[in-house]
Amino acid sequence: MKPFGLYIHIPFCDGKCRYCNFYSTRGDARAMDEYTEKLNESIGSWGERIERKVASVYFGGGTPSLLGHDRLVATLRNICTSFDISDDAEITLEANPSSALEIDFAELRRAGFNRLSIGLQSANDNELKILGRRHSPNDAADTVRAARNAGFDNISLDVMLAIPVQTADSLDRTLGFCSSLDAQHISAYILKVEPGTPFYHDRHSLGLFTDDEQAEIYEYAVGRLAELGYSQYEISNFSKAGRESCHNLLYWHDEEYLGLGPSAHSFIDGRRFYYPNSIDEFCADHVCGEGPGGDSEEYIMLALRLNEGLSFERYRERFCEDIPDRLINNAEQLQRAGLVNVNPSSLSLTLRGFLVSNSVIAYLLQNT
Repeated sequence: MKPFGLYIHIPFCDGKCRYCNFYSTRGDARAMDEYTEKLNESIGSWGERIERKVASVYFGGGTPSLLGHDRLVATLRNICTSFDISDDAEITLEANPSSALEIDFAELRRAGFNRLSIGLQSANDNELKILGRRHSPNDAADTVRAARNAGFDNISLDVMLAIPVQTADSLDRTLGFCSSLDAQHISAYILKVEPGTPFYHDRHSLGLFTDDEQAEIYEYAVGRLAELGYSQYEISNFSKAGRESCHNLLYWHDEEYLGLGPSAHSFIDGRRFYYPNSIDEFCADHVCGEGPGGDSEEYIMLALRLNEGLSFERYRERFCEDIPDRLINNAEQLQRAGLVNVNPSSLSLTLRGFLVSNSVIAYLLQNT
């Protein structure tokens, strides 16, 4: 059977950013110890049930680096004992931009972590303040340098697009800052204002970007990143050659993965399930089922997030049938509008298509 991905959710944060709606909570040393103990019990239990290789491991959150290097190292060692980890597995840790002051990167590297994802968001102090971030650009630079000195050569930086007051010049400073740190990968997400967040409460006074302004800043980011040597391989992700995120590609290729921790989702043995947004529920092993996954429609939706798009040959190998004629007909109509590229071997969205991807994909799938 194919290898799968393993996602580990660390739910602790030192404070909530104004735009964030991910599940997280504050935690003292005792809470982190108790959570780590339960997490490792769950890892051991699942390791006994799944006899397949693990292609990638991703520690996300929350702010996983807050767990500290001792707990992180112990957890990764347990993963390596409980599961059959591929020799070339990508093992990622999401880290706070001020992590150089918090954790020992050398210990993490020796334990097997080989990739870092750092939540920079912006290299401009005024934009960081608006977002509610508590680090400075210098903190992020110090953390990247400390990680490199410890042997990390695969570092990703997150960047936020369409921050209120952001301009092309300020975004250019952020992207140039990422390039100056020699980041191998950049994730660039358009700010989304989610219900229940402070941003949503203040949405009428923030001066949020209009849809047209978001499109303009997104197109600028794509072009500038290309000039800096970062190729777009997914709607919001860019990398140097060969440095695409292996773990995220599992998601977009609709491959299977196991998620452990509160709010973590899984797709294993053709079934989708998740843990509720609660540490207590996770500790009680409360799992919620979502039903079967991996059908042709789901596969198409995920593949079209990628720059390479939907490969007709891969689709045929997976489902033992050709792409529906109706989908090709729909795509040819959208191609005339500049939203889709269709050729004999694949179907992909254009840059304009990425900007309205949900509507484009819905149109492609109608009546198929």
